[in-house]
Amino acid sequence: MHFIPEKLDEYVVNHSEKEPNLLQQLNRETNQKILQPRMLSGHYQGRVLSILSKLIHPKNILEIGTYTGYSALCLAEGLQKNGELHTIDINEELESFQRKYFDLSDHGKQIYQHIGDASKIIPNLDLKFDLVFIDADKPNYPLYFDLVIDKMNSGAVILSDNVLWNGKVIEPVEEEDISTKALLEYNKLLIEDKRIETVVLPIRDGLTISRVL
Repeated sequence: MHFIPEKLDEYVVNHSEKEPNLLQQLNRETNQKILQPRMLSGHYQGRVLSILSKLIHPKNILEIGTYTGYSALCLAEGLQKNGELHTIDINEELESFQRKYFDLSDHGKQIYQHIGDASKIIPNLDLKFDLVFIDADKPNYPLYFDLVIDKMNSGAVILSDNVLWNGKVIEPVEEEDISTKALLEYNKLLIEDKRIETVVLPIRDGLTISRVL
């Protein structure tokens, strides 16, 4: 979804950092071989994730929702030399696809894959995180926030994707639309929780930045 005119959006992309070659290859193969390639972060949002990670310079990153590994590779660009990125996805069929690209990158040895239910995996991660990216099943966003908030250092950042949900968050909600209902609850939670400060960026499908106080 474009929140600004398409020509202006193209200008923004053309005047932002270019997509690295490895990510171009991953982008292309995802679109050729994997179902629902729209789930990929893509060039522009990937560069946003990259520069935010570089600014934060995290020691430990947690990603909830790996898909084909594009966003993980973008986030890993900002990792400290001794840092770790832990990424969780429920789809075991994509594990080897992700690993191929992780190992082709400069950060392969720093990226740890977890396959399964994130709500069961997160409590067993004995780490404090400086950066968390939530981009998984929308109905569980509030749960994921509750699970990660106490595992974060002061000054750490939570990035939440798809928070505008194709504009549905400002439209009448259909009774069976559990994803939109969950995102409305989640967005309310983020702005009201006194442990964080939050801004919403209207880029792509909406990206929230929440800083832990």
